[in-house]
Amino acid sequence: MTTPARIAFQGELGAYSEEAIRNLDARAIPVPCRDFIDVAQAVSSRHADAGMLPIENTLAGSVVGSYDALTACESLHVTAETVVDIHHCVLAPRGASLDALATIESHPVALAQCTRWLRAHPAIAARAAYDTAGAARDVSKRSDPYAAAIAGRGAAERYDLEILAADIEDRSDNQTRFLMVERAPRALCRGVAARTALLVTTPNVPGALLRVLEPLARNSINMSKLESRPADEPWHYRFFLELDHAAEDPSLPIALEEVRAVTESLRVLGTYPRWLAGRAGLDTPD
Repeated sequence: MTTPARIAFQGELGAYSEEAIRNLDARAIPVPCRDFIDVAQAVSSRHADAGMLPIENTLAGSVVGSYDALTACESLHVTAETVVDIHHCVLAPRGASLDALATIESHPVALAQCTRWLRAHPAIAARAAYDTAGAARDVSKRSDPYAAAIAGRGAAERYDLEILAADIEDRSDNQTRFLMVERAPRALCRGVAARTALLVTTPNVPGALLRVLEPLARNSINMSKLESRPADEPWHYRFFLELDHAAEDPSLPIALEEVRAVTESLRVLGTYPRWLAGRAGLDTPD
Protein backbone atom coordinates (compact mmCIF):
# COMPACT_ATOMS: atom_id res chain seq x y z
CA MET A 1 0.00 0.00 0.00
CA THR A 2 1.35 3.44 -0.92
CA THR A 3 2.02 6.04 1.75
CA PRO A 4 -0.84 8.58 2.06
CA ALA A 5 -0.06 11.94 0.50
CA ARG A 6 0.57 14.92 2.77
CA ILE A 7 -1.53 17.81 1.46
CA ALA A 8 -0.99 21.31 2.84
CA PHE A 9 -3.84 23.77 3.29
CA GLN A 10 -4.42 27.19 4.81
CA GLY A 11 -6.11 27.03 8.21
CA GLU A 12 -6.70 24.51 10.94
CA LEU A 13 -8.17 21.02 10.91
CA GLY A 14 -11.90 21.23 10.36
CA ALA A 15 -11.59 23.96 7.71
CA TYR A 16 -13.44 23.76 4.41
CA SER A 17 -10.08 23.22 2.73
CA GLU A 18 -9.82 19.90 4.56
CA GLU A 19 -13.12 18.88 2.96
CA ALA A 20 -11.68 19.86 -0.43
CA ILE A 21 -8.72 17.58 0.25
CA ARG A 22 -11.07 14.69 1.08
CA ASN A 23 -12.92 15.27 -2.20
CA LEU A 24 -9.75 14.48 -4.14
CA ASP A 25 -7.95 12.05 -1.83
CA ALA A 26 -9.80 10.41 1.06
CA ARG A 27 -6.58 8.87 2.42
CA ALA A 28 -4.55 12.09 2.44
CA ILE A 29 -2.97 13.54 5.57
CA PRO A 30 -3.99 17.23 5.84
CA VAL A 31 -1.14 19.58 6.82
CA PRO A 32 -2.34 22.89 8.35
CA CYS A 33 -0.52 26.10 7.32
CA ARG A 34 -0.89 29.68 8.46
CA ASP A 35 -1.11 31.49 5.10
CA PHE A 36 -1.63 30.69 1.42
CA ILE A 37 2.00 31.35 0.63
CA ASP A 38 2.95 28.85 3.35
CA VAL A 39 0.91 26.21 1.51
CA ALA A 40 2.77 26.82 -1.74
CA GLN A 41 6.16 26.90 -0.03
CA ALA A 42 5.43 23.68 1.86
CA VAL A 43 4.94 21.92 -1.47
CA SER A 44 7.92 23.49 -3.24
CA SER A 45 10.20 22.67 -0.28
CA ARG A 46 8.91 19.06 -0.17
CA HIS A 47 7.44 19.40 3.31
CA ALA A 48 4.14 18.42 1.66
CA ASP A 49 3.33 16.34 -1.41
CA ALA A 50 0.62 18.71 -2.62
CA GLY A 51 -1.27 21.82 -1.58
CA MET A 52 -4.91 22.90 -1.67
CA LEU A 53 -5.69 26.55 -2.45
CA PRO A 54 -9.17 28.15 -2.57
CA ILE A 55 -9.35 30.18 -5.77
CA GLU A 56 -12.85 31.65 -5.85
CA ASN A 57 -16.18 31.72 -4.02
CA THR A 58 -19.59 32.19 -5.60
CA LEU A 59 -20.48 34.98 -3.14
CA ALA A 60 -17.22 36.66 -2.13
CA GLY A 61 -15.41 36.26 -5.46
CA SER A 62 -11.71 35.60 -5.96
CA VAL A 63 -9.32 34.61 -3.17
CA VAL A 64 -6.43 36.88 -4.12
CA GLY A 65 -3.95 35.36 -1.68
CA SER A 66 -4.07 32.11 -3.64
CA TYR A 67 -3.27 33.88 -6.92
CA ASP A 68 -0.30 35.55 -5.28
CA ALA A 69 0.92 32.23 -3.86
CA LEU A 70 0.76 30.64 -7.32
CA THR A 71 2.68 33.57 -8.75
CA ALA A 72 5.40 33.41 -6.11
CA CYS A 73 6.18 29.68 -6.39
CA GLU A 74 7.14 29.10 -10.00
CA SER A 75 8.00 25.41 -9.54
CA LEU A 76 4.40 24.40 -8.81
CA HIS A 77 1.82 22.96 -11.20
CA VAL A 78 -1.96 23.01 -10.84
CA THR A 79 -3.06 19.36 -11.18
CA ALA A 80 -6.70 19.21 -10.06
CA GLU A 81 -9.70 21.23 -8.99
CA THR A 82 -12.66 20.57 -6.75
CA VAL A 83 -15.74 22.42 -5.53
CA VAL A 84 -17.03 22.41 -1.95
CA ASP A 85 -20.50 23.46 -0.81
CA ILE A 86 -20.06 26.09 1.92
CA HIS A 87 -22.65 26.15 4.70
CA HIS A 88 -21.72 28.41 7.59
CA CYS A 89 -22.88 27.93 11.16
CA VAL A 90 -22.69 29.99 14.35
CA LEU A 91 -20.61 27.89 16.75
CA ALA A 92 -20.27 28.56 20.48
CA PRO A 93 -19.39 26.71 23.70
CA ARG A 94 -22.11 24.43 24.98
CA GLY A 95 -24.63 26.31 27.08
CA ALA A 96 -24.20 29.59 25.20
CA SER A 97 -27.22 31.32 23.69
CA LEU A 98 -27.56 33.33 20.52
CA ASP A 99 -29.15 36.31 22.31
CA ALA A 100 -26.21 36.62 24.70
CA LEU A 101 -23.43 36.68 22.10
CA ALA A 102 -21.24 39.79 22.05
CA THR A 103 -18.62 38.81 19.44
CA ILE A 104 -18.31 36.47 16.50
CA GLU A 105 -15.13 35.75 14.55
CA SER A 106 -14.18 34.07 11.30
CA HIS A 107 -12.08 34.43 8.18
CA PRO A 108 -12.89 37.71 6.35
CA VAL A 109 -14.12 35.78 3.30
CA ALA A 110 -16.56 33.82 5.50
CA LEU A 111 -17.78 37.03 7.15
CA ALA A 112 -18.36 38.49 3.68
CA GLN A 113 -20.54 35.48 2.82
CA CYS A 114 -22.79 36.07 5.86
CA THR A 115 -23.50 39.80 5.59
CA ARG A 116 -27.30 39.47 5.82
CA TRP A 117 -27.14 37.48 9.03
CA LEU A 118 -24.59 39.86 10.54
CA ARG A 119 -26.72 42.88 9.66
CA ALA A 120 -29.71 41.19 11.28
CA HIS A 121 -27.69 40.82 14.51
CA PRO A 122 -26.07 44.26 14.98
CA ALA A 123 -25.40 43.66 18.69
CA ILE A 124 -22.84 40.97 17.76
CA ALA A 125 -19.50 42.47 16.79
CA ALA A 126 -17.79 40.66 13.89
CA ARG A 127 -14.04 40.12 14.15
CA ALA A 128 -11.67 38.84 11.46
CA ALA A 129 -9.64 35.69 12.11
CA TYR A 130 -7.11 33.94 9.89
CA ASP A 131 -9.29 30.86 9.40
CA THR A 132 -12.82 29.57 10.02
CA ALA A 133 -11.73 26.42 11.82
CA GLY A 134 -9.01 28.35 13.65
CA ALA A 135 -11.68 30.72 14.96
CA ALA A 136 -13.74 27.73 16.10
CA ARG A 137 -10.73 26.21 17.84
CA ASP A 138 -9.97 29.47 19.66
CA VAL A 139 -13.58 29.90 20.77
CA SER A 140 -13.55 26.36 22.10
CA LYS A 141 -10.32 26.97 24.02
CA ARG A 142 -11.60 30.18 25.64
CA SER A 143 -15.01 28.69 26.60
CA ASP A 144 -16.43 32.20 26.64
CA PRO A 145 -20.27 31.97 26.45
CA TYR A 146 -20.39 35.43 24.88
CA ALA A 147 -18.06 34.60 21.98
CA ALA A 148 -18.81 32.55 18.86
CA ALA A 149 -17.25 31.60 15.53
CA ILE A 150 -18.58 31.22 12.01
CA ALA A 151 -17.41 27.89 10.59
CA GLY A 152 -18.70 24.60 9.23
CA ARG A 153 -20.27 21.59 10.85
CA GLY A 154 -16.96 19.75 10.68
CA ALA A 155 -15.37 22.38 12.92
CA ALA A 156 -18.27 22.13 15.37
CA GLU A 157 -17.75 18.40 15.69
CA ARG A 158 -13.95 18.60 15.92
CA TYR A 159 -13.91 21.31 18.59
CA ASP A 160 -17.03 20.21 20.51
CA LEU A 161 -19.01 23.37 19.87
CA GLU A 162 -22.75 23.87 19.77
CA ILE A 163 -24.46 25.05 16.58
CA LEU A 164 -26.59 28.06 17.54
CA ALA A 165 -27.62 28.90 13.97
CA ALA A 166 -27.11 26.90 10.78
CA ASP A 167 -26.78 27.78 7.11
CA ILE A 168 -26.37 31.53 7.66
CA GLU A 169 -24.63 32.19 4.32
CA ASP A 170 -26.29 34.80 2.10
CA ARG A 171 -27.20 32.21 -0.55
CA SER A 172 -27.83 28.50 -0.26
CA ASP A 173 -25.75 27.81 -3.39
CA ASN A 174 -22.60 29.16 -1.75
CA GLN A 175 -19.59 27.25 -3.10
CA THR A 176 -15.81 27.56 -3.15
CA ARG A 177 -13.58 26.21 -5.92
CA PHE A 178 -10.16 24.90 -4.95
CA LEU A 179 -7.02 24.15 -6.97
CA MET A 180 -4.53 21.46 -6.00
CA VAL A 181 -0.85 22.17 -6.67
CA GLU A 182 2.04 19.73 -6.93
CA ARG A 183 5.70 19.81 -7.94
CA ALA A 184 5.09 17.92 -11.21
CA PRO A 185 2.23 17.93 -13.74
CA ARG A 186 -0.12 15.00 -14.18
CA ALA A 187 -1.10 13.30 -17.41
CA LEU A 188 -4.67 13.47 -18.71
CA CYS A 189 -6.44 11.03 -20.97
CA ARG A 190 -7.06 12.45 -24.42
CA GLY A 191 -10.45 14.11 -24.81
CA VAL A 192 -11.32 14.52 -21.13
CA ALA A 193 -12.88 17.89 -20.27
CA ALA A 194 -9.89 19.89 -19.08
CA ARG A 195 -8.89 23.35 -17.94
CA THR A 196 -5.55 25.13 -18.37
CA ALA A 197 -4.46 27.99 -16.09
CA LEU A 198 -2.14 30.71 -17.40
CA LEU A 199 -0.31 33.66 -15.93
CA VAL A 200 0.54 36.39 -18.43
CA THR A 201 1.94 39.90 -18.38
CA THR A 202 1.29 42.33 -21.20
CA PRO A 203 2.76 45.63 -22.37
CA ASN A 204 0.96 48.64 -20.89
CA VAL A 205 -0.41 49.79 -24.26
CA PRO A 206 -3.91 50.09 -25.73
CA GLY A 207 -5.30 46.79 -27.00
CA ALA A 208 -2.74 44.59 -25.20
CA LEU A 209 -5.36 42.40 -23.54
CA LEU A 210 -7.41 42.21 -26.73
CA ARG A 211 -4.38 40.77 -28.53
CA VAL A 212 -4.22 38.05 -25.83
CA LEU A 213 -7.87 37.12 -26.27
CA GLU A 214 -8.00 37.10 -30.07
CA PRO A 215 -5.92 33.90 -30.55
CA LEU A 216 -8.13 32.08 -28.05
CA ALA A 217 -11.29 33.00 -29.94
CA ARG A 218 -9.69 32.25 -33.29
CA ASN A 219 -8.78 28.73 -32.11
CA SER A 220 -12.17 28.09 -30.41
CA ILE A 221 -10.66 28.02 -26.90
CA ASN A 222 -13.14 29.18 -24.27
CA MET A 223 -11.80 31.50 -21.56
CA SER A 224 -13.76 30.71 -18.38
CA LYS A 225 -11.94 33.11 -16.04
CA LEU A 226 -9.87 36.30 -16.21
CA GLU A 227 -8.37 37.92 -13.12
CA SER A 228 -5.88 40.77 -12.80
CA ARG A 229 -3.33 41.14 -10.00
CA PRO A 230 -0.69 43.82 -9.41
CA ALA A 231 2.66 43.10 -11.05
CA ASP A 232 6.14 44.07 -9.83
CA GLU A 233 5.87 47.70 -10.94
CA PRO A 234 3.27 50.24 -9.71
CA TRP A 235 0.12 50.27 -11.86
CA HIS A 236 1.22 47.31 -13.93
CA TYR A 237 -0.73 44.06 -13.87
CA ARG A 238 -0.44 40.36 -14.57
CA PHE A 239 -3.44 38.34 -15.69
CA PHE A 240 -4.60 34.93 -14.52
CA LEU A 241 -6.61 33.07 -17.17
CA GLU A 242 -8.38 29.73 -17.19
CA LEU A 243 -9.15 28.08 -20.52
CA ASP A 244 -11.65 25.26 -21.07
CA HIS A 245 -10.84 22.66 -23.69
CA ALA A 246 -10.52 18.94 -24.32
CA ALA A 247 -7.29 17.36 -23.11
CA GLU A 248 -4.68 17.21 -25.88
CA ASP A 249 -6.75 19.51 -28.11
CA PRO A 250 -4.27 20.39 -30.90
CA SER A 251 -5.71 23.92 -31.06
CA LEU A 252 -4.46 24.76 -27.56
CA PRO A 253 -0.68 24.81 -28.22
CA ILE A 254 -1.29 26.83 -31.38
CA ALA A 255 -3.31 29.39 -29.44
CA LEU A 256 -0.73 29.54 -26.64
CA GLU A 257 2.12 30.20 -29.06
CA GLU A 258 0.12 33.05 -30.59
CA VAL A 259 -0.57 34.45 -27.12
CA ARG A 260 3.10 34.13 -26.15
CA ALA A 261 4.06 36.22 -29.19
CA VAL A 262 2.02 39.23 -27.97
CA THR A 263 2.83 39.09 -24.24
CA GLU A 264 5.84 40.04 -22.17
CA SER A 265 5.65 36.68 -20.37
CA LEU A 266 3.46 33.60 -20.37
CA ARG A 267 3.55 30.84 -17.75
CA VAL A 268 1.38 27.74 -17.96
CA LEU A 269 0.37 27.01 -14.37
CA GLY A 270 -1.12 23.62 -15.21
CA THR A 271 -3.70 21.56 -17.08
CA TYR A 272 -6.20 19.57 -15.03
CA PRO A 273 -9.60 17.86 -15.28
CA ARG A 274 -12.62 20.08 -14.78
CA TRP A 275 -14.36 19.11 -11.56
CA LEU A 276 -17.81 18.80 -13.13
CA ALA A 277 -16.36 16.26 -15.54
CA GLY A 278 -15.48 14.04 -12.57
CA ARG A 279 -12.15 12.37 -11.97
CA ALA A 280 -12.06 10.36 -15.19
CA GLY A 281 -8.82 10.74 -17.10
CA LEU A 282 -6.55 11.72 -14.22
CA ASP A 283 -3.41 9.63 -14.06
CA THR A 284 -0.31 9.79 -11.93
CA PRO A 285 2.74 10.12 -14.18
CA ASP A 286 5.44 7.47 -14.11
